[in-house]
Amino acid sequence: MSTDPEAMSAAEASAEETRKFGALRVIGWLSLGMTVAAISIFVGHELRSRYKFKRRTPYDFYAHAGESEIGEFGVGI
Repeated sequence: MSTDPEAMSAAEASAEETRKFGALRVIGWLSLGMTVAAISIFVGHELRSRYKFKRRTPYDFYAHAGESEIGEFGVGI
């Protein structure tokens, strides 16, 4: 078997093309899956943040009102 492209048979050429297209097909499906997962995470985060924003109570506005203390400053020796 020589590596000369002219000496390759039709079966060897089609097998090589199948391997190339198979690898590209796998890479394509993986990239498509990653894209769908990223879009799903983004859309889910947006829907959840909008849901939480619409369900606010008046107490949510004042939840952190008393936590601005600096009690630990200058306590050391």
